Amino acid sequence: MNHDVIVVGGGIVGLATALKLKIANPFLTILLLEKENELAKHQTGNNSGVIHSGLYYKPGSLKAKNCIHGYHLLINFCRENQVPFELCGKIVVATEEKELPLLENLYIRGEQNGLQHLKKLSKEQLTEYEPHVNGLQGIFVPQTGIVDYKKVAEKYGELLQSKEVDIHLGEQVIDVRTEGSTVFVTTQKQSYSAKLIINCAGLYSDKVARMTVDDLNVKIIPFRGEYFKLRKEKEYLVKNLIYPVPDPNFPFLGVHFTRMAKGGVEAGPNAVLAFRREGYKKSQINLSELAETLAWPGFQKVAAKYWRTGFGEMYRSFSKAAFTKALQKLIPEIQEDDLAEGGAGVRAQACDRQGGLVDDFLILEKEHVINVCNAPSPAATSSLAIGETVSNLALKRFN
Repeated sequence: MNHDVIVVGGGIVGLATALKLKIANPFLTILLLEKENELAKHQTGNNSGVIHSGLYYKPGSLKAKNCIHGYHLLINFCRENQVPFELCGKIVVATEEKELPLLENLYIRGEQNGLQHLKKLSKEQLTEYEPHVNGLQGIFVPQTGIVDYKKVAEKYGELLQSKEVDIHLGEQVIDVRTEGSTVFVTTQKQSYSAKLIINCAGLYSDKVARMTVDDLNVKIIPFRGEYFKLRKEKEYLVKNLIYPVPDPNFPFLGVHFTRMAKGGVEAGPNAVLAFRREGYKKSQINLSELAETLAWPGFQKVAAKYWRTGFGEMYRSFSKAAFTKALQKLIPEIQEDDLAEGGAGVRAQACDRQGGLVDDFLILEKEHVINVCNAPSPAATSSLAIGETVSNLALKRFN
């Protein structure tokens, strides 16, 4: 079965890429392959639902550019397609003196990234936004919002089908090979051919990339983020979104409070190594995948560098009391009994051979292949912008 383009991966990035490509060139024949029997099952369907503003990212980076541009594209898309969302704003809170310079740096970075109407908050002003919060100073970020990204992805899928893009569910890619100007993609069900393959396989993006790239320098390391939910009678403690000042050396934002678009308030996540790529529970282990992770030279260097942080995250994973204590830094009133077990998500974090946790989006090109090898948060917010970026790279092949 022949197509112009095959997109691998039915998460929000793969769907947005196919959509942007089809809008830019309606004459292209596009096939999207997804190994699960539904769209957006993994990272897209298990994230916090936050519309990120672009506050954290290095000015000029792909993350910063795509987040800010993607933010506006996402808001417009939701308005045009009746996808519910809310721009409720968030506060970032410094709870210790040593965090104050980092908070100031965040404010400056936000301004450099073009965020308007950021507001510095004193200790007293913090409680005007979140009456139960504890902090020395903070920042109010009005652009931050909440949305159900599963609904966004499903809408992308509906639009793709209306534009006659083929979506095949339940087909896992097991081989990719290039012969001349044609790429052959084999699933467990059948084979396809195309002029270009775009790999948006998320947690397995490196596996798909290695089918066409011999010397790939990155491996996906799965990190599980576990959440608690506030019990209904305690939801009043959080009005909207409350974040700590993040550790600048670690690519995670720390435990925080998020009012969800689908209702309720989540508290978390931590960040622990998952023992399989789709390991949403501690008990889910894939020995082969875990061995691959532990044998990767880059992961060994990360573990040696961050073992204290990693041990603390793991301890919180097994100790509800320790998790509660971390949350109490932001809201002292929170008690262990106020927390009910919530869900979990797994983040696909690219790690290079030298021990670098790749912070930016990573897109690698070959003649007939585009590999999206790292698209962590804020990929959901940025999905249409990433899709546009990848689409523009793809369209050059058809000019």
